Amino acid sequence: MTLEKKENSYSICVGPVHPALKEPVKLNMEIDGEKVIGVDFELSQVHRGIEWAATRRNPLQVLFLAERICGICNMCHMLSFSRAIETIGDIHAPPRAEYIRVIGAELERIHSHILWAGVAAHELGFDSLMHYTWKLRENVLDTIEYITGNRITKGLITIGGVRHDIPEKKIPRILESVNFYYSHFDKMAKVFLNDPVIKSRTRDVGILSRRDALTTCAVGPTARASGVKKDVRKDEAYAAYQDFDVEPILPDAYTGEIHGDVYDRVLVRLLEVKQSAEIIEKAVKSMPKGPIAWEEKPAVILAKLKPLVGEGIGRHEAPRGEVIHYVKLVGEESPYSWKVRAPTYNNMMPWVPMLMGEQIADIPIIAASIDPCMSCTNRAVSADKTTTMYTMDQLRRLSFLKTRELKRGLGK
Repeated sequence: MTLEKKENSYSICVGPVHPALKEPVKLNMEIDGEKVIGVDFELSQVHRGIEWAATRRNPLQVLFLAERICGICNMCHMLSFSRAIETIGDIHAPPRAEYIRVIGAELERIHSHILWAGVAAHELGFDSLMHYTWKLRENVLDTIEYITGNRITKGLITIGGVRHDIPEKKIPRILESVNFYYSHFDKMAKVFLNDPVIKSRTRDVGILSRRDALTTCAVGPTARASGVKKDVRKDEAYAAYQDFDVEPILPDAYTGEIHGDVYDRVLVRLLEVKQSAEIIEKAVKSMPKGPIAWEEKPAVILAKLKPLVGEGIGRHEAPRGEVIHYVKLVGEESPYSWKVRAPTYNNMMPWVPMLMGEQIADIPIIAASIDPCMSCTNRAVSADKTTTMYTMDQLRRLSFLKTRELKRGLGK
């Protein structure tokens, strides 16, 4: 949309390349002095064509494409895609596999929230806190590696179960990690929630009212920080979450009040780190015995999936909020269609009410407070399936014309 220009106002943009942004997105602002009076944003800085590529691969191969949608929260995409396929095929993962899925998902939540807390500290100029927070992050990464063999892309989920068991001998190491976060929670809470500088930079800054959160369809910690009691782990109780009575965390559980500001979004994520540790502890102590997969042989899985026809949706409460995968199968080796709606897609529209009326200096922390992931959100759609071959001279000419067009735009 075009921002309304008022007398004595001027336009600025933050991004798509900016020290305050960890991924490319362009925030367009209309400014009156130091005050934001108009907000818009532009996407489409990242194109990877992952959804299109999936239509050239079998479902087991798509799992690993799904895992690469995001470098931080990737297990959530494997799980959502698997759940969509399982819906179509009426496939049920064994109880033990569902518990392992929960353990993996909650370890990922701890990792994501602590990483985000470090980024938030950096946006506030508190780099010593960022380094302390990321030092704490190493523990959960080491635990994930201990379970799956990898720190970032885990390869844990498969259709109808999981690829790796958690044997009895590994449980003490997981509980040790849980206790590590219990022991450091009070210090994290004290620094993030009681430090006067952080409080002055986050309290009553970037407010998203409950009404605006519902109107703009916010999800995850962004919605819960505004008082919206919404969490797929509670609302749909998939996997083994029904055994743990997960309650959505709202800010008033700690402070007795809800502001819907950046401070509350920090608060909700910190409390969810502790909640995830509690869920993991319960899961490893009560995990049932039995198989970990509906079918272990990949060739057999593919043979059973190939004739399936139908549509399925997989939902999961990812660290940033609800992620949805839609899959359509038509009896062929590859999915006919695959569509991913990542939580950042929902949480960007709340930027508008959050930023309106705020100061320029607060734009970075307000933008970061939704924990945006542009790579999750942006994907290319293939509208023309014809193939065009360009010579080197033609490519140079196109590059020249594009550069000239960009320069003309910068001069406006």
